[in-house]
Amino acid sequence: MNKRYVYIFLILGIHFCGSQNLAVLKYDGGGDWYSNPTALKNLIQFCNSNIQTAMDAKPQTVEVGSAAIFEYPFIHMTGHGNVAFSESDSENLRAYLLSGGFLHIDDNYGMKPYILEALKTVFPDKKMSEISLSHPIYNSAFSFPRGLPKIHEHDGLAPKALGYFHEGKLVLLFTFESDLGDGWEDANVHNDPEAMRLKALKMGANIIKYAFEN
Repeated sequence: MNKRYVYIFLILGIHFCGSQNLAVLKYDGGGDWYSNPTALKNLIQFCNSNIQTAMDAKPQTVEVGSAAIFEYPFIHMTGHGNVAFSESDSENLRAYLLSGGFLHIDDNYGMKPYILEALKTVFPDKKMSEISLSHPIYNSAFSFPRGLPKIHEHDGLAPKALGYFHEGKLVLLFTFESDLGDGWEDANVHNDPEAMRLKALKMGANIIKYAFEN
């Protein structure tokens, strides 16, 4: 890690203390990082009402390589297509995660092969692990004994959660075949049953609670 990122790691990382806000991650490669535009505002409202968070109602947008990511303890990333991290992007994201930040990546369908390749540049010496059903992310606020809920069907596959751990803490969560973000969207976007949307919001609240408290 070069001197610039050591500085960020040591100095800007302190911004996490007491912060309860989140941001959307803007990335290169051509993928639609801006998809599900109503999702996070609804998740924020649900969390503020149900798990005693005090997040700003409007999520911000941050770029992978910017120092601004260190101002947010939780960053959300989504899309359908290609993802590309430059060397400096990868260094910055690695420093963010190792200094206490949390990244949730939700595949909006079609993102998986690209993001898995891009993440190899962030943690070249780590392997992603499947998140066990005993992990607190499945019961930090609401109980999901069977793991991720299935919001939208695509390939007939079960929803899965993978992640990177650092010193025993989950720092990056990748969810796919679930479409949590679709479930967070305004009700008239996908016309999902309210019970389905509630499952998605509750799972999102679990992720937020875990990230803020660990």
